[in-house]
Amino acid sequence: MSSNIRVQRICQYCGTEFTARTTTTLYCSHRCNSTAYKQKIRAGKVQKSNTETKQIKTKPIEELKTKEFLTVTDVSKLINCSRQNVYKLINTGKLKATNVLERKTIIRRSDLDKIFNEVPEIEMIPEQQKRDLYEWRQSGAYDISDCYTLKEIQSKYGISETALQNLIERESIAKIKKGWYAYVPKNIIDDLLKQKKK
Repeated sequence: MSSNIRVQRICQYCGTEFTARTTTTLYCSHRCNSTAYKQKIRAGKVQKSNTETKQIKTKPIEELKTKEFLTVTDVSKLINCSRQNVYKLINTGKLKATNVLERKTIIRRSDLDKIFNEVPEIEMIPEQQKRDLYEWRQSGAYDISDCYTLKEIQSKYGISETALQNLIERESIAKIKKGWYAYVPKNIIDDLLKQKKK
C-alpha cells in the first residue's frame, strides 16, 4: 500500500530539495543513497586505520609508563625532550639518577613523577618568594582555594592597595606569587580585617 504523504526534504548527500513519501527519507535518489553509504564505509575504514596507527605509535609510550626503572632515552621519550635535556635535569639535581654501569644511567619512575608533582611556580619566582612559600607551607600548607588574591581582598573589604600591603608587612603574612597573582590565606585576612571593622 503506497503512502499518501508528501513532504519536502533536503538530500543529505547532494543538498537538493526533493519530495519524499516518508518523514525519514534522507536521500533524493538511490544513487545518492548508495554514494553516501560508500562514503560512510570508507570513512569508517579510514578512522579504523587512523586508530590502529595511533595505538601502534602510543604503545611504546604506554609500555614505558608501566616501567619502574627508566633509561635516559626512556625519559626523553616520556617527557618529549632530548637526551641532553634529561642529562641537564640530572646534573642540576632536579632529577635523581643512578649510574649502574659506566654508560648506563637509571632513573626511578617515581623520581620522574616528583618533578611534575611539585608546585609549578617554584622555578619562576625569586628566592624571597621561595622562602615565603616554605614558611607558608610550614604554617599550614594552604591551598590556593583557601586564599584571596590582593584584588579580592580590596574588593571585599574596601581597603586600599597601600593599606593592604602595609597590613601584610606589619603582620608578617606570607604572600605567595603564582603567575600574575599574589595570594594570602583567607582565614588570616578575614580575622584581621573583621576585627578592624568591629
